[in-house]
Amino acid sequence: MKKVKIIECPRDAMQGIRTHFISTEAKAKYINSLLKVGFHTIDFGSFVSPKVIPQMRDTAEVLKKLDLSQTQTKLLAIVANVRGAIDAVQFDEIDYLGYPFSISENFQMRNTHKTIAESINALQKILSIARKANKEVVAYLSMGFGNPYGDPWNVDIVANWTEELSKMGVHILSLSDTIGSSRPDQIDYLFSNLIPTYPAIEFGAHIHTTPFFWYEKVEAAFKAGCRRFDGAIKGYGGCPMAKDELTGNMPTEKLISFFTEQKIQTGIKTMSFENAYNQALQIFKN
Repeated sequence: MKKVKIIECPRDAMQGIRTHFISTEAKAKYINSLLKVGFHTIDFGSFVSPKVIPQMRDTAEVLKKLDLSQTQTKLLAIVANVRGAIDAVQFDEIDYLGYPFSISENFQMRNTHKTIAESINALQKILSIARKANKEVVAYLSMGFGNPYGDPWNVDIVANWTEELSKMGVHILSLSDTIGSSRPDQIDYLFSNLIPTYPAIEFGAHIHTTPFFWYEKVEAAFKAGCRRFDGAIKGYGGCPMAKDELTGNMPTEKLISFFTEQKIQTGIKTMSFENAYNQALQIFKN
């Protein structure tokens, strides 16, 4: 039976909340509930400037409160620069460093205050830091399906950057539909061409969507060979540059529904997911 990896992203869901600070205890309780579900990986926090992402300023404290004694789920933390990578690798509990790399010059500047050239330099150093600490880097190819800034974009540009990152030693590459602009034909074309061309790379889908078009996007990625999918319960979070307020993260419950329908193994424990789902409703009720 075919298997897929579902990566749950509470960090992505929480980081944009600026109206109030979610307490360290509440974050840890929620993530501990997610650790019981059977997700392959949880994107739980980030080591970035607290001035830029104040909601994530307690990531190290949250980590200390997580119970990893009875889970096989791995932990991923986002880093935006070398300093963040150095901080993250101090923790044995963290398995993956996630790095947002954009093929849009404008978005790279907005997101990490770097040019693409500076971002490539930072990624090379982060890969070295991760290797020495026996950790893996997950590179997110932001604006992988287009961008709203008028920068050049086409599938050849995506392929060229994939080649570049492959040469640098990236083994996990998540194509990111940052603003929810992807179409099923684009998703199919990219994955069906890149996956066989780069067998040493594990490709993932970090797809943002409206509630109306999630199915066709997941279906296109899966049929094209993608077996790694990012989600967030209820689709909470997403990019503020999205086309409309209905665009958010891929809802995890929709991913589970799709793969259950397709009789694909996910490793998800239904009762534990229901508990985590209910906790998410409390965390994000405002």
